[in-house]
Amino acid sequence: MLTLDDFDYDLPPELIAQAALADRAASRLLVVHADKLIDHSFRELPELLRADDLLIFNDSRVLHARLFGRKASGGQVEVMVERPIGDHEVLAMIRASKSPKPGSRIRLMDAFEVEVIGRAGANGEFFQLRFPPDAPAVSYIERYGRLPLPPYIEHAASETDETRYQTVYARELGSVAAPTAGLHFDETLFAALTTRGIRRAFVTLHVGAGTFQPVREHDLSKHQMHREVYSIPQDTVDAIATTRAAGGRVVCVGTTSMRALESAAQNGELTAGSAETGIFITPGYRFRVADALITNFHLPKSTLLMLVSALAGMRTIRQAYAHAVANRYRFFSYGDAMLLEKTDENTLS
Repeated sequence: MLTLDDFDYDLPPELIAQAALADRAASRLLVVHADKLIDHSFRELPELLRADDLLIFNDSRVLHARLFGRKASGGQVEVMVERPIGDHEVLAMIRASKSPKPGSRIRLMDAFEVEVIGRAGANGEFFQLRFPPDAPAVSYIERYGRLPLPPYIEHAASETDETRYQTVYARELGSVAAPTAGLHFDETLFAALTTRGIRRAFVTLHVGAGTFQPVREHDLSKHQMHREVYSIPQDTVDAIATTRAAGGRVVCVGTTSMRALESAAQNGELTAGSAETGIFITPGYRFRVADALITNFHLPKSTLLMLVSALAGMRTIRQAYAHAVANRYRFFSYGDAMLLEKTDENTLS
């Protein structure tokens, strides 16, 4: 039985990166080959991949999903939009001294009002809010909201964050957190990858606020994963088939890209389309699409740490994280990265 304690590690707080580097690709890259750990610069990535490899990117763009306001009673509220549902309604988390009641109204950013429709989600964790009918809800969110930096970043979003907490290829608006492995890529690096014969394709998975929620079940078999919306284009399915035929590898850029592909292949064959996923990948999982992963370092006891342990092996990940801490790598969203290969070892050890 896997427990939460199997995925814990000691992290000095000063290793949590609080700001992005000026140069996106100047981050460090820890390459993990089974029992071998090699330190590189992210800028060296093209030389570390093979011709005919295919990189899969998540092109989701971060919403300005954090809004502040007041209830009619005067009580302060903080709204974190989870995702739009239709043109004028959203699901959101609300932080307030007392939960707002259905039918009540909240004035946000001292600019407009939303109506509380009721609770939503499998456990009632979200509120359904109705925005004014004169414009799409997304337009209000983008005009008045603030960029939702992760809770472990201790400053409010700045003008620099507006650029650096989006990937250079972000285009499909809908996430409340960046697919952070992609933050290391810039146009210069893309050009070098193309020169090496390394191709790229895209999926969309809109990252939900649930990605920051702690796992509360000690017995992981009882954990219920949050749900997120994803889309796989037919062009990407075709590119993966071409890569396989040429002997190349499917290299996911970020856990979100991997979760989208593995979700779309749950019936054995990768299919294009859009759906909602609650896939929970833990050691023992058999990967159907992904061969390798580029990813940042993840929080202790997080579902993402469990995912990378499933791919590379629990023992290997423990060694890699111990190496990263000892060598002062930068952790989490604005931190450094790893290149992991799928292992055939017993991932439950």
